[in-house]
Amino acid sequence: MKFGMRKPSITKILKARTTTKYKRKVKKALIPGYGKKGMGWIKNPKKAAYNKVYKKTSFSLWDLFK
Repeated sequence: MKFGMRKPSITKILKARTTTKYKRKVKKALIPGYGKKGMGWIKNPKKAAYNKVYKKTSFSLWDLFK
């Protein structure tokens, strides 16, 4: 488990910013539950629990500027 600052990844930042709203609309139309809050707990509870703890114990470089 990571404690402290997360290492920034340029590729992940670019991927998140270049995913278009049209791609999200298509996925939402085809995949039931896509983009719905709490679906991670239903699909994979172990990963969802890990992600929740990870989010609370680590912080981003950008959080320092907020």
